[in-house]
Amino acid sequence: MPIRGIGFRTSQMRLKEKKERLKGIYERFEADALEFKKDAICKIGCTYCCTDVGNVDIITLEGIIIRDRVNGLPQPLKRQVKKKIAQNRLDKEKDKIARCPFLKEDDTCLIYDIRPFSCRQLYSIRECRGRGPTVHRQSTELAREVVKEIQRLDDTGYSGHISFVLHLLDMPGFRKLYLSGGFDPGKIAKFGKPHRLTINRFAR
Repeated sequence: MPIRGIGFRTSQMRLKEKKERLKGIYERFEADALEFKKDAICKIGCTYCCTDVGNVDIITLEGIIIRDRVNGLPQPLKRQVKKKIAQNRLDKEKDKIARCPFLKEDDTCLIYDIRPFSCRQLYSIRECRGRGPTVHRQSTELAREVVKEIQRLDDTGYSGHISFVLHLLDMPGFRKLYLSGGFDPGKIAKFGKPHRLTINRFAR
């Protein structure tokens, strides 16, 4: 029993360290992309990327952070958000463009302060409607390298659409394995393959 306790504390310390490193990566990207983002026309209430794009990818580490936030919400709101996440997953399984489950009725983000990198990298220097976001090539290349970096950081985890990864984390067996630092892609293959989850360790 003591050995297992020590192992759990060690894995929790490792997870905490990874969260801090992820935060540092976010901050570095914001500093590096500042020159490009200064011309962005994005503003509160602009939701094209949250609705029309319909695809928000996250890594498992980001999923843990988001899941913890959801579980800490007041019960009525928690039920409502979980219902939206479940509906988003069903819509995405049917290849529908689905509104982000964290987009509130007033078109603001419920988890803006902990939003994943796929949201942080997005901006546009022109109106998005009818054409999609317009970003600088250099910023796109920078973001691509950051994605690789956060996948390496989360090397025992996976990448994929937000509601798919959150569903994976709701599976007690997987969550226990992941939080302990374990890695066994075979155990999630039945869900992972049809939902196009990427194994971070093997991502290119």
